[in-house]
Amino acid sequence: MNDPGGSSSEQVPFGYEDVDPEEKTRRVGAVFSSVASRYDVMNDAMSAGMHRLWKDRFVRRVKPRAGEQILDMAGGTGDVAFRMAARGASVTVADINQEMLDVGIERAMARGIDTLVWSRQDAAALTFPDRAFDAYTIAFGIRNVTRIEDALAEAHRVLRHGGRFFCLEFSTTTWPGFKQAYDAYSHRLVPRLGQAIAGDADSYRYLVESIRRFPPTPQFKAMIERAGFAQVSVEPILGGLVAIHSGWKL
Repeated sequence: MNDPGGSSSEQVPFGYEDVDPEEKTRRVGAVFSSVASRYDVMNDAMSAGMHRLWKDRFVRRVKPRAGEQILDMAGGTGDVAFRMAARGASVTVADINQEMLDVGIERAMARGIDTLVWSRQDAAALTFPDRAFDAYTIAFGIRNVTRIEDALAEAHRVLRHGGRFFCLEFSTTTWPGFKQAYDAYSHRLVPRLGQAIAGDADSYRYLVESIRRFPPTPQFKAMIERAGFAQVSVEPILGGLVAIHSGWKL
């Protein structure tokens, strides 16, 4: 999950509403504080376990190597970081929500993983120095950022020259029939699953709505390019329901 801030002179999307940036920051924080303890269980339920395959594929694209410094932004409960650390990379897990980080730290301790660095960070105003990392990853977190452009600029700033940017995020599938079926499932059943498993239908209603309001793939690709990344590419999964966006700092 991620990110605060900004002036109240503009409106930003929170689900199907448009709200002040500060209000979105507050509400997103409340969403993830509410669902943190059941977040991974709900991911399994909502995706029928497919999120695990998507994250495996994502990490294969990142190609983490021993000795590399990688920032996993919005890394929360550690799912992606555990995979990259297993390949020898030195991973810093960053998230703005302390409850999500606490869950990740507990999971790491249970697995005997003590090589990760955990850091509470705002994606749009990182405290890391320039050119500190070889790769920047963010999985299912960018759509919760209040100012996506600022977060992309920060990703570019903290990467070394030749560094890699990778983002795994929901998008809009183009498969005929599947889009309609998924829309019906997500709007009708996901909030009910959220209530049954996490005791919170409203937070999962927001998460579904946030997917609908996220920029379409071509628009998000252009945003990554405007942030300064080169050779930006998009790898759609399930017709674009999920997509891996990548770019290089050259």
